[in-house]
Amino acid sequence: MAFEVKGIDHIQLVCPKGGEDEARKFYNGILGMKELPKPENLKGRGGCWFICGNQEIHISIQEDFIAPKKAHPGLIVTNIEALREQLLQLNFEIKEEPPIEGRTRFFVNDPFGNRVEFLEFH
Repeated sequence: MAFEVKGIDHIQLVCPKGGEDEARKFYNGILGMKELPKPENLKGRGGCWFICGNQEIHISIQEDFIAPKKAHPGLIVTNIEALREQLLQLNFEIKEEPPIEGRTRFFVNDPFGNRVEFLEFH
């Protein structure tokens, strides 16, 4: 092939208009992701960006927002049980799926209903 896909730069999730503060509470406040400044030419669209390892999560505004039912990012974490406990204490519903060999995983919905998977490899 003349080209090679090298990796993922970012994933984009959506939220309703005005959802930036809730996104910041979840992705920065709870998950500890650092917020990135948006490029000047994109700031007027709203939303916010976060860094996750070497990749980014872009939360964008969608006027006719409906959370996707199945699509989701899978985020690699350390000490997944501590994260599970923290999310439970904050009244997030933990959703279990069939196990995958070599990893522990669970899902939650972010404040907008976007599915987020957390995985720890062992």
